[in-house]
Order: sequence, then structure tokens, then C-alpha cells
Amino acid sequence: MHSEITDEELKRAIEITRNLNEYYNSKVVGQPYLGFALMVAMMSNGHILLESVPGLAKTTAAKVMTEAVAGTFSRIQCTPDLLPSDITGTQTYNMSNNTFENKLGPVFANFVLLDEINRSSAKTQSAMLEAMQEHQVSIGGDIYKLPEVFVVIATQNPIEQEGTYMLSEAQLDRFLLKVKLNYPNAQAEMEVLNRIEKEVFDESGEVATLEDIIFLQNLTKRVYMDDSIKQYIVNIVQATRNTNRILRPEMAQYVAMGASTRAAIAFMEVAKAVALINGRTHCIPDDVKAMRYSVLRHRLVLNYAATADGIREENIIDEILGAVQTP
Repeated sequence: MHSEITDEELKRAIEITRNLNEYYNSKVVGQPYLGFALMVAMMSNGHILLESVPGLAKTTAAKVMTEAVAGTFSRIQCTPDLLPSDITGTQTYNMSNNTFENKLGPVFANFVLLDEINRSSAKTQSAMLEAMQEHQVSIGGDIYKLPEVFVVIATQNPIEQEGTYMLSEAQLDRFLLKVKLNYPNAQAEMEVLNRIEKEVFDESGEVATLEDIIFLQNLTKRVYMDDSIKQYIVNIVQATRNTNRILRPEMAQYVAMGASTRAAIAFMEVAKAVALINGRTHCIPDDVKAMRYSVLRHRLVLNYAATADGIREENIIDEILGAVQTP
């Protein structure tokens, strides 16, 4: 049983999250939700999938968060010819002493940006599964542990389908959150130009440490969640699988497959992180609802009728949340 969070611990957590948020917003314009999602992923030690057209500051946001905590960052550009060993590492032959040596790949970093993940083959995508789930990599029969703070930030472009490989349901399910980014408004775009002119992005600072993030991760686990909130999470996830009983027939017909148990775990971890960011040591129903789209949108499988009728995952999620009673 976890011990109760003290006032001192809560005060430190609020200060760390506030500093991270302020640093992020001082650099990245027009994407406040992305900064919030990255912080939640970091605190839950989960992974995040970003979907948007190119040029909406996905790489910048990942770099800014890495700078903020003085972590290590690696960017992997996914292409169809990328091999699993290009990510995880490989064995090289050392002629001087006649032995094979293991060379670690770019996956060994605190923040790993997998740019355009759907451009890499299914074999390469699956190489990330062990890393993301087990936090370890096998090279030549040896197992190497990944850093304690390990967040994969994968991006994909929803427009281009040529030369891409759709992520499997199993791979998608391993992402704690899926965030869709939209174009910034005119005011935000103007601010981007002003900040580039002032060379804001060239200055890097450190407002927290990796030890602070590990502290937040441990504290997040200790946030109190009442059984009624857990039951609420279970009811939401169960509703995705029993849409015929829960939703109106005209909406239920669009769902091909509901969310897995991993969705319930993600809801719990995310809600605890949201509560802590909001300065609370306990969860309320709003913490569960706060990131409902990001937790569920990649775990619901809609059929072709939904695509034809212009029904999106968000429409179904709203219906489900409306049908499930809030505690």
C-alpha cells in the first residue's frame, strides 16, 4: 500500500510541473495541449503518438521537453529501408581482438523521436515493441536495460498513404496517448515568426532534472484513486466493447472493436498524472475525462461505414462518455 503524499512532496511536484509547463510555453507556440500530453506521458513513463501534417512543431516540442529536464534525445527518421538493428543496435566484428562487440543503437536515450513511424516496415516497427513494453533490448543474446526515464514520441502523417505501413492494433495499443495536432491560428503563427526572429529556440535551459521526473513518476503512482473512479474507468472501457447495449443503434453500428484492458490501465495512470499536475493528491472524474480522446482514439477500431459517413473516434467517445454514469 502506498503511503499518503505529504504537503512538502505535493509542493515540490507542483513547482516542477509549473516550471516545465512555463519553459515549454516559452518555446512552443499554439500547442499547449501537446505540452500537457508530453508531461503526462513523462510522469506515467508512457509513450505518445502524434498525428499531424508536417511542420507543426512535433520535433521542436520533443526537443524542448528534453532540454527542460537535461535528458538525452535521439531522433530516428523512419524510412522503408530502416532495419531493426538501426534502432536497437547490432553486433560488430572487432578484427583487432577477433571478437564480436555489441553496439547500442539510438533507442538508448531518455526521449526517442520516431519520425514518421508508419514509413518503416512492420519488422522495424515490431523492434520497438520490446523496447516500449519491456524497457529493454536484446542484442546478440545479451539484454540491455533502457534508461529509467524512457519516452518514445512517434509521429505519423495522416495524409500520405503511399509508401507507408499502417501500425498494427498491438503496436498502437502500446502508446499511452495519441494526440492529433491542428494548424495554429493566425495570432499563434505570428508569434512563431517573432520568436524565431528573437532566436528564442537557440537558447536552451534546464528547469528540472531526470531525478525530478523520477520523483514525479513515483509520486504519480501514489495519487489516491477511489474505487468509484476505478469503476467509472472500467465502465467506460466495457462500454467500448458493448456498444450495442450502451449506445444508440445508429452510433453503435460503427464500432468494429472496443478497447483492451491496457486502455483501463492508461486511464488510471493518466488520471493520476492529471490530478498531480492540477495540485491534487486524489483523483476526481474530471481527471479521467481530461484526456479521454488521447487515451481512447487509437484503441477504438471503427468500420468502413464510419469512414463513409464521416464518423470519427471522437464522436463515439463522446457518445460513450455521455452514456456512462459519472460517479
